[in-house]
Amino acid sequence: QVQLVESGGGLVQPGGSLRLSCAASGFAFSNYAMRWYRQAPGKERELVAVITSAFGTTNYADFVKGRFTISRDNAKNTLYLQMNSLKPEDTAMYYCNVQRFGHDYWGQGTQVTVSS
Repeated sequence: QVQLVESGGGLVQPGGSLRLSCAASGFAFSNYAMRWYRQAPGKERELVAVITSAFGTTNYADFVKGRFTISRDNAKNTLYLQMNSLKPEDTAMYYCNVQRFGHDYWGQGTQVTVSS
């Protein structure tokens, strides 16, 4: 079955960096676009970034452009999110996502807290 396991979250000061990872299994990882979402307390889940399967084309939400970088290692079945210049408003639970046959699959999430 599809499994997505996020890691790499934590507490970081404003302006700091974190690198999130998402280990994928149970499906042909290299064949699917992958996404990072986030959800802050009291807010809806929002799309952060997406990377396509074939050419690794990336797209970002405006609020992370120039600060975050999504990437993938198909040999390791792993998705990444490099987050730089973090702001307090980036505080949220971060989730990786894959959509297969009309169904959304989610990991358990990893908490990112940006605070001094």
